[in-house]
Amino acid sequence: MVVLETALQYAGFVAEAVIIALLLFRRIHRKLPVFFCYAIWSLIADVGCYLLIRRSPDSAVRIYLNSTIIDSIFMFCVLIEVSMSVLKPARSLLPRWAILAIAGLVLLCSVAAWHFIKFSGWDVLTPEYAKLVHLQITVSAMRILYFLLLASFGQLLAIGWRDRELQIATGFGIFALGSLSVSMLHVNQGLGTPDLAHQYHMVDLLGVVSYLCCLAYWGVCFAQEVPERREFTPQMQRFLVAVAGNAHATRMAMADSSESEAERRSRR
Repeated sequence: MVVLETALQYAGFVAEAVIIALLLFRRIHRKLPVFFCYAIWSLIADVGCYLLIRRSPDSAVRIYLNSTIIDSIFMFCVLIEVSMSVLKPARSLLPRWAILAIAGLVLLCSVAAWHFIKFSGWDVLTPEYAKLVHLQITVSAMRILYFLLLASFGQLLAIGWRDRELQIATGFGIFALGSLSVSMLHVNQGLGTPDLAHQYHMVDLLGVVSYLCCLAYWGVCFAQEVPERREFTPQMQRFLVAVAGNAHATRMAMADSSESEAERRSRR
């Protein structure tokens, strides 16, 4: 059991290093620098957590919680970056505040997921471990939702399975399905007997395997060249033009309203 767990851990380290090398080799780091930084952070965090937990096993939950908080912040930034990359062909049609709108939408969905995700058995967990599981489930739900949105609207957004953005989202989706399953199983699991402890660690290994599947998928995808991004469909272009036009009209109306109010005050 220990040998298998160690082998999976080291396989993950090697796979993460390979992904970083491929991101550099294919120059993806120039197009998606935040995702590249996230890949580096993942390797550093995994190696760091592994070494710290070996030295202080009793602090494992606290170590994982702090690492997951930073990982979640990185993930928030990655989703924004990938979204802006998806919209790159029509960047000139978008208002300047588009990135703020996307960030607000991602934040709103994250907060909603955090507040609505609750499961039976939550109260039996320690407060620190409950926060860890809650955060893991929230991030996993956001990854799955993001993948489903990109895959569903891929035709309108002119992206396919060979585009980096959808490849990244698919990898996150693969990992999120495994991570979400592991977190939900842990919520309904207990400890205290050798059999329960063994089952607990076996479930953890399923999460590691799902992450390795994600890295393997990314490795295959990033090793290949991709075609140039296609232009958006006419329907999507008209939609973006309408959004930009409405935003411009709203700003002009607000400006006119402010000027009128200033004129009325000056007359008084």
